[in-house]
Amino acid sequence: MKPSKKASEMTAKELASYIDYSVLKPEFTEQEIIDLTKDGVRLGCATICINPGYIGLCEPYVKESETMLCPVCDFPFGTSTTESKVGQIEIVAGYDSVKEVDIVANFGWIRGGLYDKVTEDIRACADAAHKYGRKLKVIFETDALTEDQVRKACRCAVEAGADFVKTSTGFLTGFEAHGATPEIIKVMMEEVGDRCKVKGSGCIRTREHFLQLIDMGIDRMGVGYKSVPVVLDENKEPVSNDTY
Repeated sequence: MKPSKKASEMTAKELASYIDYSVLKPEFTEQEIIDLTKDGVRLGCATICINPGYIGLCEPYVKESETMLCPVCDFPFGTSTTESKVGQIEIVAGYDSVKEVDIVANFGWIRGGLYDKVTEDIRACADAAHKYGRKLKVIFETDALTEDQVRKACRCAVEAGADFVKTSTGFLTGFEAHGATPEIIKVMMEEVGDRCKVKGSGCIRTREHFLQLIDMGIDRMGVGYKSVPVVLDENKEPVSNDTY
């Protein structure tokens, strides 16, 4: 949904409410995860995206704040069985600090045209998340897909009851990284309309890009920990090696 005012006129807190602060690198130490979680809370980000094993670690630092946790399940490949994905969601969605759950769609199935399987997989995950009152975001890994495949994947997600469609993991190899370009966000918005929200992630590293997507009407953005201060104008220098 397009905002009521230009992104350039928003306060830092209003802008931060669009951000899922990404803390997903597997090499992070527990202290680094704690420090980054605290930073996301300080800024007022919508959520902290973490790997499921760190919910208990991060939960004390988001309590009594406007920031919540968003565990990312079956990350970054999306190739576990549906039963495994649902099992992960059942575990993480029960935490009071969890606002939303992200999953990765099986983008090999999308590339192979197995759209019925894609829909069934997402529907089972959406049902599991909704049982606990959590919203589900579905990552397609759009850099591995054609525009037609992205459009069809969006239809699968809408049919399955997902709450958000999302571009990228930030961990794809073997393809050029473009992430949340205005062009692919436009495609996703066209397909889902008002039936589903859109989250951009991947290669959001400049304030100009960040503000442009907000003005387009994007609902949320996954931003890497190094790029968060850049897009919020706390750091003027662009970041070229951030993840997510």
